[in-house]
Amino acid sequence: MRRMSVPLFLLILILVALNLRPALSSLAPLLDRITQDLGLSTLAAGLLTTLPVICLGLFAPLAPRLAGRLGAERTLSLALVTLGIALWLRASDLTLLLYLGTLLCGGSIGIAGTLLPAIVKREHPERADLFTGVYTMALCLGAALAAGLSVPLANWLDSWQASLSCWALLVVIALPVWRLSMPHPWPRRLPAGQHDAPRLWHLPLARQITFFMGCQSSLAYIVFGWLPFLLQQRGLSDVEAGWLMAASVMAQVLTALLAPVIGRMGRDQRPAILLLLACSAVGLLGLMVGPLSLRWLFAVLLGFGQGGSFSMALTLLVLRSNDARLAGALSGMAQGTGYMLAALGPLAVGILLEFTNDLDVIASLFALILIAAAALGLKVGRRQRICLRDDGSPEVIDG
Repeated sequence: MRRMSVPLFLLILILVALNLRPALSSLAPLLDRITQDLGLSTLAAGLLTTLPVICLGLFAPLAPRLAGRLGAERTLSLALVTLGIALWLRASDLTLLLYLGTLLCGGSIGIAGTLLPAIVKREHPERADLFTGVYTMALCLGAALAAGLSVPLANWLDSWQASLSCWALLVVIALPVWRLSMPHPWPRRLPAGQHDAPRLWHLPLARQITFFMGCQSSLAYIVFGWLPFLLQQRGLSDVEAGWLMAASVMAQVLTALLAPVIGRMGRDQRPAILLLLACSAVGLLGLMVGPLSLRWLFAVLLGFGQGGSFSMALTLLVLRSNDARLAGALSGMAQGTGYMLAALGPLAVGILLEFTNDLDVIASLFALILIAAAALGLKVGRRQRICLRDDGSPEVIDG
């Protein structure tokens, strides 16, 4: 099959990636209004922020299997259709539909987000890390737009439901471009069992990447789900809290694009990972317990750290796998189990807020997650790759 031109592939990649974060980041700035309007408890609100992350983890492992039977492109098209329907369902004042739409958002994003790194590895293996940086940049941009515009849209449209429904427009733009520009071949028939992804759980490197993904994603979804709410507890308005989160996510765009380049400069990725986690630590802990006069600086530092950490985690999926099939298997494992672990972060914050409003306690939880991420970063940052032996079993080699 003839390879697609780089500019067209980048355009399609960006349009699809822009859809994979607004469903998550548009909710947090409006969470206070939603809980008051629907009479939700803090724990119920925490479940609303945790559900999509759980579904990311539940559905991500299904992506390689669906792609093996339907083709990666067709599976991603179905995920985008489901996402559009889910965003429309979520924009309801019926609590049941709000939760159902949120659940479907997480599932469709989990499938699409797992497939894209494998598609990048297949289409442009020689530049997969740089293309992953562009993909991550688009993810961050979509998240920033949703975080910054959700409250202004709700004020302008006089409805949080209408504000949430606006993000379905991105799907309406991306889906036809993806469907018409990207070939949708049926996968070639393989002997029984070969559609199944390689099993990687017995490899320490695969487990370490999975847990690293879980730690950094946990912090990311705490920010998406709770940061504006927590900043409001410090006395900021919902508008300023939303814009602080937007500024943080917008800052992610820069390091999301640069992290793969920085990671290439040294012998391995360990120094880059530790630097990015340090930025996350200063920014997040500063926003929780630091002087509010420095809140914009802390927000930008948090963005630099989280954008680069997430980009590095996705880049590791392609750097540590030898081909597209292994990249898909590692992506499904790391994002599946990793996001299930990540869901514990927002849930833990919701549970803690049921018992205390002390942000020092919340900050202690963040510090523990950051320490775990740093320890794992020292493991996954080493220069290694997962390859297949002649008998089809995976192994880890240096280099």
